[in-house]
Amino acid sequence: MPSVVPLADPCALCGAAEGERRGGWLRCALCHWRVGDAIDPDLERPRVEVVYYLRYADRIKIGTSARPRQRLSAIWHDELLAFELGGRALEQQRHREFAGIREGGEWFHAGPELVSHIAALECPDPWLSYARWVSEALRRIT
Repeated sequence: MPSVVPLADPCALCGAAEGERRGGWLRCALCHWRVGDAIDPDLERPRVEVVYYLRYADRIKIGTSARPRQRLSAIWHDELLAFELGGRALEQQRHREFAGIREGGEWFHAGPELVSHIAALECPDPWLSYARWVSEALRRIT
């Protein structure tokens, strides 16, 4: 079981204040970026595509983006429900899967089958999941 400790400086990747000790080194408790590892400013940020689920009233939008903060800021919504790692192909698969409750475009009725699917993603904090996926992608290229 890792021990959670305060970080001397915020995480270089996500800005979190807590770390955890694992395997003799310290990593961010949120995104798992290894403390002390620098992010090369010359490297292009990795492309991490997600399928997002947004709730507005009793409707849910299923969309995709490689820049979710920018994309979600442009869409009127009440709540970000979840992210799922994947791009356009996964988004289209979800649109086909829930076609019976489509209300128009990328908006769907918040029926029990869609709500159950979102719950099964086990994504209580979508931004935390996204930070971890970006961290993993950065570790692969550095």
